[in-house]
Amino acid sequence: MNKEIDHKNPQEAGQDIEKNKNPNQYEDKGGYPVCAIRDDFPPEDSGEAADGDETVLLVGVRLHGRGKVYHFSPDGHEIRRGDHVIVETSQGIEIGLAADWPQRLPKSAIRAPLKRVLRLASNDDLMHYEENKLLEEEALVTARERVESYGLEMSLVGVEYRFDNRKITFYFTSEGRVDFRELVRDLASIFRTRIELRQIGVRDEACMIGGLGICGRELCCSSFLHEFRPVSIRMAKDQNLSMNPSKISGTCGRLLCCLNYEHHVYVDAKKRMPARKSRVMTPDGRGQVEAVNLLKEEVTVRLDRNGEQDVEVYHLSDLSE
Repeated sequence: MNKEIDHKNPQEAGQDIEKNKNPNQYEDKGGYPVCAIRDDFPPEDSGEAADGDETVLLVGVRLHGRGKVYHFSPDGHEIRRGDHVIVETSQGIEIGLAADWPQRLPKSAIRAPLKRVLRLASNDDLMHYEENKLLEEEALVTARERVESYGLEMSLVGVEYRFDNRKITFYFTSEGRVDFRELVRDLASIFRTRIELRQIGVRDEACMIGGLGICGRELCCSSFLHEFRPVSIRMAKDQNLSMNPSKISGTCGRLLCCLNYEHHVYVDAKKRMPARKSRVMTPDGRGQVEAVNLLKEEVTVRLDRNGEQDVEVYHLSDLSE
């Protein structure tokens, strides 16, 4: 539900609004604040491709220093990881943070057209970026007041000024569809620039706002995750976790992203471990599997001795079918 209006013709504002079939998919989408450490020396591995592969020198950049990494041509500039750079994007001029040292990647893996780094950010550029951040705070307050005055059922989450100040993007959440054409026209007349309202999901909202997870650490999505991967309830079941929603849900109300991190380990272990209620041979005789510990690779077996105390724990290597 992306809307964009040019202030040059405010009378016709809102008439050319187009709906995006999937509002959560867009070119500059990504996560949020990610720290990058500037190194003084490049890594020993230059990242050269295999023999015979045609390569091109690229540098990974996070726009506004956050989210997904996009690749640009250094265009002859000497760039180090952690440098602020001014880049050319399909949406206009933006500021970004070099996520890594320039490296050679296979040309076949590059999506055309390849954009370039215009220059290293100067002190004036950095000052302008900081000024934009202050303007974003003011714009968010103003926009929230206008949303309240129109009585719209939407929650503004954040604002992003394009580096060249030619467009302002407002991010919002809403449970349903919202007709905000009047709001867009109003904001366009106030800020005298192009306005875009972009609906985001609850995960993106948590990503922008930040916070602490149930583990006590900063939210993964607002610290180091660059993209959201699908998470299913099957992952929680495979890891023998409690199905209590408060235990397996994050701040956003969705399943914890960290269920993805070690899922493959549990899946691999589960393939090698006997199923519950199956029959196995132990050093002390045959028995039935009562429980399994995937991480320790231990199996609890009730031996065929008709005694209540005949329950033993064995390592997987001690069992046979």
